[in-house]
Amino acid sequence: MIMKTDFADTLPDGFFWLNPPSSFSFDGGLHLTTDPNTDFWQRTHYGFRNDNGHALLTQLEGDFALQTHVRFQYENRFDQCGLLLRLDAKNWIKLSTELETPDLSMLGSVVTNLGYSDWATTELDYIPREMWYHISKQGADVLLQASPDGRSWRQLRIAHIHPTSTVIQAGIYACTPTDGRFTCTFTGLEISENLWFPGA
Repeated sequence: MIMKTDFADTLPDGFFWLNPPSSFSFDGGLHLTTDPNTDFWQRTHYGFRNDNGHALLTQLEGDFALQTHVRFQYENRFDQCGLLLRLDAKNWIKLSTELETPDLSMLGSVVTNLGYSDWATTELDYIPREMWYHISKQGADVLLQASPDGRSWRQLRIAHIHPTSTVIQAGIYACTPTDGRFTCTFTGLEISENLWFPGA
C-alpha cells in the first residue's frame, strides 16, 4: 500500500486542488458540492474545451492502482464524480457514473489524448447512489473498472495514455457541466502497487 486516506478531517499530505470547489469539507469523508458549468472535455464532436472540473490530486510515478468509493445524489443532467488521471489539459483519463435522464445513468469513461476526448459508456437502468472505481496503471496502459458493491468488478475498458512526463497526477474529481450543482461524498482513496484484477 502506497497510501490510504478516509478524508477524516483534513487534506491528505501531498494532495492539492485543481480548480477547488466553492464548498467542501472533511468530516468522515470528503463532502464536495460542485460549482455550475464545470467539466473536463476536449474538442471531440462538441467542439468546446473545458478544463475547469474540480479535482483533488497527488503526483505519482511508475505503476500503481487507484481506488475510491463515492456516494452521490445527482440533481442535473451530466452530474458526475469519480477518478481522474492527468498529465496535462490535453492528456487525461476520467472514470465515473453520469446522470443522463431521471431514469437513466451512464457508467463510463473519457480518455483524452493529444487534446481530443472520447467517451465510452454502459447504460444503467437505474440511478445509483454510490459506486466504487478502480484504475490500474501499467506503463502507459490503463485498466478501468467499477463496482456497485466494492466486490463484483466490471471491466469498462483498457486504454492508453500518451506519456508527456514520468510524473502523473492522480486522484478524485467531480463536476456539473450544466448551470446546476450537486453534492457527493468520497469515503476514502487508496493508492497501492499496480494490480490488474484477475480476468482483466
